[in-house]
Amino acid sequence: MSEKHIEDSSAPLIDHLIELRRRLIWSISAFVLAMLICFTVAEPIFQYLAYPLERALIDRGHDPKIIFTGAHKVFFTYVSVSMFGGLFLSFPVIASQLWRFVAPGLYRTEQNAFLPFLIASPVLFVIGAVFAYYGALPLALNFFLSFETTPDPSQGIKIEFLGSVDEYLGLTMKFILAFGICFQLPVALTLMAKAGLIGTDVLRKNRKYAIVGMLVAAALLTPPDVFSMMLLFSAVYSLYEVSILLVHWVEKTREEKLRAEGYFDDDDEDDEEDADGEADR
Repeated sequence: MSEKHIEDSSAPLIDHLIELRRRLIWSISAFVLAMLICFTVAEPIFQYLAYPLERALIDRGHDPKIIFTGAHKVFFTYVSVSMFGGLFLSFPVIASQLWRFVAPGLYRTEQNAFLPFLIASPVLFVIGAVFAYYGALPLALNFFLSFETTPDPSQGIKIEFLGSVDEYLGLTMKFILAFGICFQLPVALTLMAKAGLIGTDVLRKNRKYAIVGMLVAAALLTPPDVFSMMLLFSAVYSLYEVSILLVHWVEKTREEKLRAEGYFDDDDEDDEEDADGEADR
């Protein structure tokens, strides 16, 4: 191989690496700036995240407070809140940088097919996060707090909730991230269907295996209790059934397009169905 040929082949790779570095710098800068902005209002953000716990404690007749067990705990909790909020705030910039890096390498039809999923993904994540914050988290907190006991002092020890700021933030973030990630299931399966990697029949035939996988994922992504696991499993299983409908729509759309272009023959389809029927007999 000549030296000139090596230089010509390496030039596009260097250009891609330079472009990737530029997009990464923009993304990281946007995240750091958003994190610093969120740090200035970290305390109100934490108060908002702690509102479900506040309501649960008030409903049970408690003074709504949580503690911290180390001098550094609150500071690092606010740092975590800032990173969490910064990721949400900077995601549009990060997504746009990802699109600008990927889009030039795609055909127009591929761009039109990919762009709706790039938009749907954050929307579904937000829906999952909202469902976790307003639905699953309050139910889970009430379930957890129901194990408090207030016996007569002469009959036993009182079991009382004394939550810490870092533990509660970890629980809340785990709920939000778990539901947000799992709500990406329709996007993932529909993209696989568009790529021809999966079909409606496969999803229906393997439903029982999918259920087992959902249960395992729910157990790993939620706190170690059956109640939270079943909440997430119920949401993900509903999304799985919705995904089957979306995949069926993708298949139907592809079939109509092929038929319009003359690549799909109804007579061939009937012959295949007859052959399958004879084979079954």
